[in-house]
Amino acid sequence: MCGIAAVVMQHGSAAPADVVWRMTNALAHRGPDDEAVYLSGPVALGFRRLSILDLTPSGHQPMSTPDGSVTIVFNGEIYNYIELRSELEARGHKFRSSGDTEVLLHAYCEWGAECLPRLNGMWAFLVHDQHRKVIFGSRDRFGIKPLYRHQSDGTTLFASEIKAIRASGLYTSVTNWGTAARFLLEKRLDDTAETFYEGIVQVGAGAAFELDLTGNYREWLFWSLDDIGKSPTANPADAFAELFEDAVRLHMRSDVPVGVSLSGGLDSTSIMCASARLRAASDANGDLQAFCYMAPEFDEMDYIRETIRQTGAVLRRLETTPQSLWSDFERVLWFQDEPVHAMPALIGYQLMKLAADHGIKVMLNGQGADETIGGYSSYFSDYWHTLLSTRHPLRTWGEIGAYVASHGGRRGPLALRQARQLAQTRLSQLGPYRALRRVRRRLRREDSWFSPELSTYLPEEPDAHNARRDLDGALASSVMRSPLPLYLRVEDRNSMAHSIEARLPFLDYRLVALMFTLDPEWKLRGPWNKYVLRQAMRGRIPESVRLRIDKMGFPVPWRQWAAEDLREPMRAIITSRQARERGVYNTEAILRDFEGCRRGEPDLLTRMFNMVEFELWARMGSCAL
Repeated sequence: MCGIAAVVMQHGSAAPADVVWRMTNALAHRGPDDEAVYLSGPVALGFRRLSILDLTPSGHQPMSTPDGSVTIVFNGEIYNYIELRSELEARGHKFRSSGDTEVLLHAYCEWGAECLPRLNGMWAFLVHDQHRKVIFGSRDRFGIKPLYRHQSDGTTLFASEIKAIRASGLYTSVTNWGTAARFLLEKRLDDTAETFYEGIVQVGAGAAFELDLTGNYREWLFWSLDDIGKSPTANPADAFAELFEDAVRLHMRSDVPVGVSLSGGLDSTSIMCASARLRAASDANGDLQAFCYMAPEFDEMDYIRETIRQTGAVLRRLETTPQSLWSDFERVLWFQDEPVHAMPALIGYQLMKLAADHGIKVMLNGQGADETIGGYSSYFSDYWHTLLSTRHPLRTWGEIGAYVASHGGRRGPLALRQARQLAQTRLSQLGPYRALRRVRRRLRREDSWFSPELSTYLPEEPDAHNARRDLDGALASSVMRSPLPLYLRVEDRNSMAHSIEARLPFLDYRLVALMFTLDPEWKLRGPWNKYVLRQAMRGRIPESVRLRIDKMGFPVPWRQWAAEDLREPMRAIITSRQARERGVYNTEAILRDFEGCRRGEPDLLTRMFNMVEFELWARMGSCAL
């Protein structure tokens, strides 16, 4: 929902209206339904509206209190706004609208920064508080909704997307080569506050901040996974099922049509079936629509058909080709502002367009489940490591045996590898890893694909022995560092490119808090990942989906496409004059490895995709070493 922008001038200078209008216009795709700017001395707030709740002019932003002393621009949704409104009315607050923006404004007026823990939703907002002479703002617990900041002499800019800061006329695009080096040499994206643009940073997930009118900026966390304590839950599966049903109920609050992104997997199927139950209970009008993509090589239609039969939903299937996806590549990068992780990001872009073409303005999907409940295959190793480190060797042996019985492999080598990893972890705690990091940096510097200068931009990393190696540590890292922040960015830009709001029920903070209070065997057990979700969904989703152990999502046959359909377009970029003059690539070395890429070597495929898209991204702005 919506796009926001702000210009804050220091030392009393008046904020220029033309600057905030340029920034706001750059966000038109995020809000095609309304636009407005607020000007008050050194502060200018801009807003583009995507109407989801309260479609009347009463939901217009920027929104001010009756006396005009507090003004807000807000991107996102406060799902529990009805409950908060009742609480505020009991405290004497009066409301003129039926949406969530006015509730958030009054919540700030009533509780100040302490309103944030009361919110259940996704948000990025800015408040001009004339009483306190500050800009107060926040980003939701997981950073579902974006907010970027650029501060230079005399001016601070905020915006929902980087492109709005670039459009301000007050920022000159300069490549952040530290971020670029992490991407090209280490395949890392969105795991720090830094962006690909020097001087533009993200406000942190779960953060609040204040900026005074002299330019002093202070940011702090109002919520953190580290603050979640362990507490016993009598029946985790029942507790999860109850919370999940309520999360989906809240996420379906909308005055416009809601659809569901559906694969044949556990997460989206759970959302789909819960949505159907809730719609049936409320006698909702119209069809529930589901949107999917299936490459012929990764067909999950048998699972999807069972879900459609159970829910009665209408299925909309994306039909596309590698050539069609490639033709959208530069457009996707324009919306994203930064490189993406893989070709499925382009699938997501086209899937959202399909939804928009069928009148959908809100899409529910299953993002966040893998990183909080334990959905990736790598988490099995973290689980076994946790068991071993807590002195449960026989239990670990049994768990590995149950895993290989369903997934294949040999128990002995897996158990030996786990024991070796545990020993290495304990040894690493005896001293820093500086020597090892120096070796790794030297190897990266010798990467034949890129200029030797590139590795000099790699930042120093924290000591490896400080990292948690248990399952909850791995999950926390996935949520707060990688890969979830990247996936949230890609999903937000893909959906908002088509003026659609993406909602993520699995990131209801109550569900996430529950998961981080549970013991590891409720996340993984034997052959099963997401164990508590599987138990919670018993009798609620098709058994074939609940009990499947493989995982797909929306995969594409990238190996085949790179070797055939997209070979020539990729080669044209690698050998282009722009690429040769970039000063970053060793074109001859990349071409020598191109045949290896065609043969399907996985690491080469990923690196080739990254190199090609970085070159496409670089053409959108200044980029030279």
